[in-house]
Amino acid sequence: MTKPLDIVVLGLSLSSSWGNGHATTFRALLRGAAALGHRITFLERDVPWYADHRDLPDPDFCDFRLYPDLAALDAHAATIRDADAVIVGSYVPDGPAVIDRVLEIARGVVAFYDIDTPVTLAQLARGETPSLEARQIPLFDVYFSFTGGPTLDRLERDLGARAARALYCSVEPERYRPTGEPYAWDLGYLGTYSPDRQPALERLLLEPARRLPDKRFVVAGPQYPDDIAWPDNVTRIPHLPPAEHPSFYARQRFTLNVTRADMIAAGFAPSVRLFEAGACATAIVGDYWEGLGTLLPDGAAMLVAHDADDVVRILTELPAMRRDAIAARARAIVLAEHTGEARARELVDGLEQARAARTAAPRKKVAAL
Repeated sequence: MTKPLDIVVLGLSLSSSWGNGHATTFRALLRGAAALGHRITFLERDVPWYADHRDLPDPDFCDFRLYPDLAALDAHAATIRDADAVIVGSYVPDGPAVIDRVLEIARGVVAFYDIDTPVTLAQLARGETPSLEARQIPLFDVYFSFTGGPTLDRLERDLGARAARALYCSVEPERYRPTGEPYAWDLGYLGTYSPDRQPALERLLLEPARRLPDKRFVVAGPQYPDDIAWPDNVTRIPHLPPAEHPSFYARQRFTLNVTRADMIAAGFAPSVRLFEAGACATAIVGDYWEGLGTLLPDGAAMLVAHDADDVVRILTELPAMRRDAIAARARAIVLAEHTGEARARELVDGLEQARAARTAAPRKKVAAL
């Protein structure tokens, strides 16, 4: 990097973590980028469901701006035009139209950051376009993906991405760390309700809770249907703001990580909860997907569970000393490789490479609508 970059990000949300994993992802990444000296502007659509649940309304690491609708984006045209790089995130409201407008205005590198890559690809295959249209993929200078491995080859080979690079989630070690609080639960889970995650939650937490009535369990997160039959030894927390996450993890002997079906199928798709729990030195129990061992090796830095029997054995038979060693190994890996600053370096490296590539092959014009 020759100089600090002016980076504009249009993302789903930075100000509210309610019901989404995007906010904490952007917070860690952009704090890391700011710490490295880069200047960040974040543009967020002002929508009522986030306006009612803002837990970071005035971030100190970027210029945060709300805009009410697509037309109001033009008020920020000069900022977009003059930026060294503009990044559009997945699930931005009116995503395809926002992307077309950015590609028309921006003079610098234009990137897409797909925090939902397997979901995006599945939607495109069905003809759905909530985040972007297939025609737009070759127009980006670089396509950053929450999913690595074979998915990157697919983006380039089948969908025409100029450059596809993995940019996993990350964690802020200053905020996510052990707190030393006493245990309140034997196994917990933190995550918004998702129909395709619910069978795993049922298999790996609710069924073990039924089998182990003397153990204590907890599920935190919004949007769970009222008709779920929660066992009596399962505590429900409807929403848990990020400031309370470290305490939540610290009070669990083990924490459960479950993955969406599309991400299991794609592999190489860690969730931010995986790194948050690791940074807090909470022992992780999770489902298996390809590439997991390259991040947190099974048996050394986490424990893979395939069914309720596995979870019951872990909760009743695993020695505390081994649990603590697994948690410590996970924390060491996360602090070395998955912090916001580490990820920000990867982001900037990708943007710089994309800028160099543009010199040799200018970006295509926006396709006709």
